Amino acid sequence: MPSTPDVRSELVRVPVQHTGERVAEVATVLRFAGGLHSISGRIALEAELFTPQIVQRVRKDLAELYGVRSEPKQLSPSSTRAGAPQFLVRVLDGETLARQLGLLDQRRRQIRGLPNRLTTGAPAELAAILRGAFLARGTLTPPGRSASLEIVCPTNEAAMALQGAASRIGVQAKNREIRGQHKLVIRDSEMIGEALGAMGAAENRATWDELRLARETRATANRLVNFDDANLRRSAQASVAACARVERALEILGDSVPEHLRYAGELRLKFREASLDDLGARADPPLTKDAIAGRIRRLLAMADKEAQVRSVPGTEASLPDELDAM
Repeated sequence: MPSTPDVRSELVRVPVQHTGERVAEVATVLRFAGGLHSISGRIALEAELFTPQIVQRVRKDLAELYGVRSEPKQLSPSSTRAGAPQFLVRVLDGETLARQLGLLDQRRRQIRGLPNRLTTGAPAELAAILRGAFLARGTLTPPGRSASLEIVCPTNEAAMALQGAASRIGVQAKNREIRGQHKLVIRDSEMIGEALGAMGAAENRATWDELRLARETRATANRLVNFDDANLRRSAQASVAACARVERALEILGDSVPEHLRYAGELRLKFREASLDDLGARADPPLTKDAIAGRIRRLLAMADKEAQVRSVPGTEASLPDELDAM
């Protein structure tokens, strides 16, 4: 079953050759996983990451794309909570890099969203943005009642920018503020599969789709079973009601009931669980479904009319309490 570590493990192995895609991914990772800090008067760029593999990928991109040397560090257990990032990548004298990545504006202020040149890029670059955001702060909840793909965003502007980038590659997501955190949220199981595929997690997407389809098939089968059960219950109740009314009709009419109507009523009582088609087939000579239903209907109407004349309870008086509404 796909999980957050499984998806991260696959995404961190996605080969990316095009420079624009690598820039989009690493810039998004640093924007979502880190921030700019002033250390001894210098602007440092830091990012807290989950696995050594993600650390290695980010450091490689920084070195090959920008010639920047970064420092890796494992955070002490006392400084991290359960499930929090365990590793830190730091670039001292990171102002030039931050400007190159588009994380700083001309006034040396950190941008609120994502660099505009990234969110207006080609589809492959938009997919790289989504992949970088998931590597930085994404989680996946397996298929089930509460399946979801969520990415924690540093600001509402960043969430809106990520939502726009995702929608341009066919991934429909929502921007939500949950317990004080801005998140990009996808709860539709089919759309989660689309997101996994867009990011490059083909293996996890295939497993996800397989589990999703299996679950939907089970749900459909359960609905059909419940539907059949309901139909059977209704048929049984209708049979009980019909037999109770026929018994009362024969009691009211006594010897005055016409023979062909008596025959239909007795046939109904003899084969209580049979359908009208079955009753017609069992008649001698055979009758159609409409013919047998018509005779039973006339029998009940004749008995109810006679009961009214005699001021005695009609055929419905014999129904069990739970079938009074029928």
